[in-house]
Amino acid sequence: MSFTTIPQRRQRLNRSTLAVPGSNPRFIEKAASSQADVIFFDLEDSVPPDNKEQARKDVIAALNDLNFGGKSLSVRINGLDTHYMYRDVVDLVEQAGHKLDLILVPKVGCAADIYAVDMLLTQIERAKGIQKRIGIEMLIETPLGMQNIDSIAAASPRNETILFGSADYAAATNMQITMIGGPNPDYHILGSADAQGHRPSYWQDMWHYPHARIVAAARANGLRPVDGPFADIKDPDGWMAAAKRAKTLGFEGKMVIHPSQVEMANDLFKPSEKEMEQARRILAAMEQAEKQGAAAVSLDGKMIDIASIRQAEAVVRKAELAAAKKA
Repeated sequence: MSFTTIPQRRQRLNRSTLAVPGSNPRFIEKAASSQADVIFFDLEDSVPPDNKEQARKDVIAALNDLNFGGKSLSVRINGLDTHYMYRDVVDLVEQAGHKLDLILVPKVGCAADIYAVDMLLTQIERAKGIQKRIGIEMLIETPLGMQNIDSIAAASPRNETILFGSADYAAATNMQITMIGGPNPDYHILGSADAQGHRPSYWQDMWHYPHARIVAAARANGLRPVDGPFADIKDPDGWMAAAKRAKTLGFEGKMVIHPSQVEMANDLFKPSEKEMEQARRILAAMEQAEKQGAAAVSLDGKMIDIASIRQAEAVVRKAELAAAKKA
């Protein structure tokens, strides 16, 4: 283990992140009763330029007036290359900073982008006496952001989450996609021919590289990696397949674009009973080993050590957060 250790940033449930257009008051009100762990109100892509100011006002009013039942609340501001961005941050934090948990920064390209947002947040919090530090979420959706992801992830102590924006990433890299977050049958390999000359086709996961890159950068900096959306809301099987791949690689949750996907995300990304039982056994075995003065111990024929116990503690903590949400 390296002498350099990175603590986990603030822990919060992040199984489902529900995207809500800031320009739709009806959707905003419905989001208050959602079971999503995190809600982000969008002031960027889903809001036309003529509606930006009113959407900002509506989101501020919702943050102040509605009861969101303990959900984590985030707002996706406009890009740093627009003249909307500074007013988004100033108005949101000055007028509703005590209700806001996170700021979601879109199309992050370099560490300086996060530095700029951090500077604004720090100044406004100090000026307004806001005691709770607002966290930063980073949306990686450009090749520049992917190239600089390590420095971006380490750019601020406010950083909490890295999310993947597959649609804009595909557009910026000229990836050929058939649907946001979905597979493409052209991305496949052919197996060897059988006796009849038939060659089986094996689809590949075209999102594997950006997924693995995001998880590595997030975990190296104590952040939560969250996968992007799956656009076909009428294909729950396709959504589940995509979400399982993301979970297997280490993602904590998934961005969802429809309420029907919230429950699936919450169920999939919560620790299973099997995972909980294994975590408890690891913690119990390590406790017994410590009493005996041992640094490592074997469980079911497999060695467990400090890395095992940290993973087990994370599983237990996540389950505790999920249980508390239901209480």
